[in-house]
Amino acid sequence: MKRFWTTAAVTEAESGWGVALDGKPLRTPARAALTLPTEALAHAIAAEWNAQGELVNPRSLAVTGLANAAIDRVAPEAAAFADGLAVFAENELLAYRADYPPPLVAHQAAQWDPWLAWARQRYDIVFTTVTGIIHRPQPPATLARITAAYRAFDMFRLAALNPVVTISGSALIGLAVADGAMDAATAWTIGHLDELWQAEQWGKDPLAEAGHAERQADLGAAVVMLALLA
Repeated sequence: MKRFWTTAAVTEAESGWGVALDGKPLRTPARAALTLPTEALAHAIAAEWNAQGELVNPRSLAVTGLANAAIDRVAPEAAAFADGLAVFAENELLAYRADYPPPLVAHQAAQWDPWLAWARQRYDIVFTTVTGIIHRPQPPATLARITAAYRAFDMFRLAALNPVVTISGSALIGLAVADGAMDAATAWTIGHLDELWQAEQWGKDPLAEAGHAERQADLGAAVVMLALLA
């Protein structure tokens, strides 16, 4: 799509802020009003549109896309959306440990155990750690608390947490990022610890690296949006 506007600007609305392209309000793909909860988020979206060149690059409108998703996809069924993120706790990445080789076992413990301790202190959540790939159910109280935590997030935070949780494969990482305890770089490293360790041992796969770059950018945009909602 070619650029069809000159300037994107922030506008005020009765229930929040919006963004207008040459005075025409932006709408979501479902044609809903793009009403945003914070002025900072509105300015970030306006900046994305102002930064476009002659041709629009959808990947560089990442925060806009997350805001659209919050309104069009999350808002109509926020509780179900929250449950879909909380369910990742049933196979929580940080609870499944390798049994070999010893350096990887030690690396997982060093990087993941502090976050299990954080979850215990912050949310009174205790995970059952598992060695190998055989599924073991997590305590019902843990799953209930995680579900309640995700259901407490508003639609914009849920939309931003979706890529964090799905890219990392961890409900715990999502909670830590939402709490401001974990930044984007740490979320990527903790969520891809095994892959990064293997790459250090055997070298990087150029094809995999390209996909990693896109996913890491998506995760980074989600963390940016969460900060803009504070």
